[in-house]
Amino acid sequence: MNRQIATDFDDYADRFPNDVQQLLRTMRRTIRKAAPEATEIISYRIPAFRLDGILVWFAAHANHIGFYPGAAAIASFKRELSAYKSAKGSVRFPFDQPLPLALVTRIVKYRIQAQRAKRKTSPQASS
Repeated sequence: MNRQIATDFDDYADRFPNDVQQLLRTMRRTIRKAAPEATEIISYRIPAFRLDGILVWFAAHANHIGFYPGAAAIASFKRELSAYKSAKGSVRFPFDQPLPLALVTRIVKYRIQAQRAKRKTSPQASS
């Protein structure tokens, strides 16, 4: 894989085999549909969506798509994510299983609400 930093999503996705590219593009469409106001960026060398801060990151790995919605989201969806390997702020969706797109949508919407709530309570929001 090319070690240069990707400049955008397509540059990132194009570095992977076609089947992995399709999974990445499906994740992108799902996140974009759940968060149409979010902006796509490359952050920490992987695709991300930003809306009042980073909503989620996602990336291709050797055997899975990594999804990084943060610790609070992983904790909030712990039961639904129990079928997958997860860590404090991330979950792995194996290539050999269908992507849980409805769950990804719910997690992204959860993150939007969390970001909006954070914005309303931040000191900068009142200025």
